[in-house]
Amino acid sequence: MIHIHDSDGSSSSSHQNPKSADKWAASLENLLEDPEGVKRFREFLKKEFSEENVLFWLACEDFKKTQDKKQMQEKAKEIYMTFLSSKASSQVNVEGQSRLNETILEEPHPLMFQKLQDQIFNLMKYDSYSRFLKSDLFLKHKRTEEEDEGPPDAQTAAKRASRIYNT
Repeated sequence: MIHIHDSDGSSSSSHQNPKSADKWAASLENLLEDPEGVKRFREFLKKEFSEENVLFWLACEDFKKTQDKKQMQEKAKEIYMTFLSSKASSQVNVEGQSRLNETILEEPHPLMFQKLQDQIFNLMKYDSYSRFLKSDLFLKHKRTEEEDEGPPDAQTAAKRASRIYNT
């Protein structure tokens, strides 16, 4: 099993970066660097039945940091069996996955999944990420952050008013 560490720790919301929603909205990279962002994005993708994309991306990130050859082989096999093989349980939709056959798994190298990872990144970036930013899940998080700030100044009040009328 591929273990992705959720930051379900108790401290995650108490001293959260005050404006994480703005950072997430700035770029998919920012979103994927923030464990809380990853958690919300995964929730969203689960609803869209495409969570395997972000799981594959995270698994590839983890794989690139693996130094030990034996571990690398195990992780490469795991990634292949989970996401890329024709029998994969969470198959990702990438071109060229057939070219990645089991022989390459015997001699893994840190960037062997890079092209596929880039494809999935772009798929997420131009597809699910833009929908995520419009989703209730994201907007609710953003609203909560804005309300947690304390007394709103004129600008956020104006934003809030425009949001009410734009719904």
